Amino acid sequence: MTDYLDQFIQMLRTEKYYSGHTCSNYRRDLNLFQSFLLGQNIDNWVQVGYADVSAFAAKRHRQGRKSRTIQRELSSIRSFYQFLIHNEVVSKNPALEVSAPKPDKPLPKTCDAETIGRLLQLNDNSDALLVRDVAIFELIYSSGLRLAELVSIDLDDIDLAQQQLVVTGKGNKTRYLPVGSKAVKAVQRWLRLRQDYSKDANLEALFLSRQGKRISARNVQSRLNQLIHRQALDQHISPHMLRHSFATHLLESSSDLRAVQELLGHVNIATTQVYTHLDFQHLARVYDAAHPRARRK
Repeated sequence: MTDYLDQFIQMLRTEKYYSGHTCSNYRRDLNLFQSFLLGQNIDNWVQVGYADVSAFAAKRHRQGRKSRTIQRELSSIRSFYQFLIHNEVVSKNPALEVSAPKPDKPLPKTCDAETIGRLLQLNDNSDALLVRDVAIFELIYSSGLRLAELVSIDLDDIDLAQQQLVVTGKGNKTRYLPVGSKAVKAVQRWLRLRQDYSKDANLEALFLSRQGKRISARNVQSRLNQLIHRQALDQHISPHMLRHSFATHLLESSSDLRAVQELLGHVNIATTQVYTHLDFQHLARVYDAAHPRARRK
């Protein structure tokens, strides 16, 4: 088996002109695969089948290797078998249909309720833009809005008396959302000051910029960064983190995944299920801190 490996690496150097570093990577990947095969009592490249390559990938995954690493190793095996086919050593490539495990999607980052409380604490009602900013972020957190949904809200879209909001989300789908009491009060404070920034009576946008235009998504993110600095918070927060926090806190309290899906405007409930992983992390932390057999000494 080793003779063919040596020939393959030599071909990469002399015919493909691959660098020494690249050739070393190929050799390392293929040596790992060869060691695995020998452990399975396979000592000939001809004996290798799809199941053997798949088992190798599964073992590497169990060992904690990242999907990208496993994909590279499989690519090395495929290239090697193309070389063996070209030299009429084998007739088929057993790695051709094997794929690496899908990488785990990173869990969305969230803020705890205390941090959000500090962020949205308003001590200066005389600063109209600050009043507007707090209303914006109260509304995002209150109703789980996407940033694009927030900036597109018009005056007629929100009914403060009924504490209800209508937004148009992805796929041009409309959904009705409740608005919390703190968000209602924050928006009411802003509406009393909005006329000072309204330069076009026909502009229906709920939130206006300093120039009197509909506020942009970039402006919202910039103002959030300023608010974080003003409130002396040491955590990076994005508008989408407020939406994630809305979903996580709601799920922790209600465990109603279907309701959270509707509120977020997710078409597929599988998209919403990522928040169950966040909820489990919270439960795991509580367990580790409280269970007598789990507490660290």
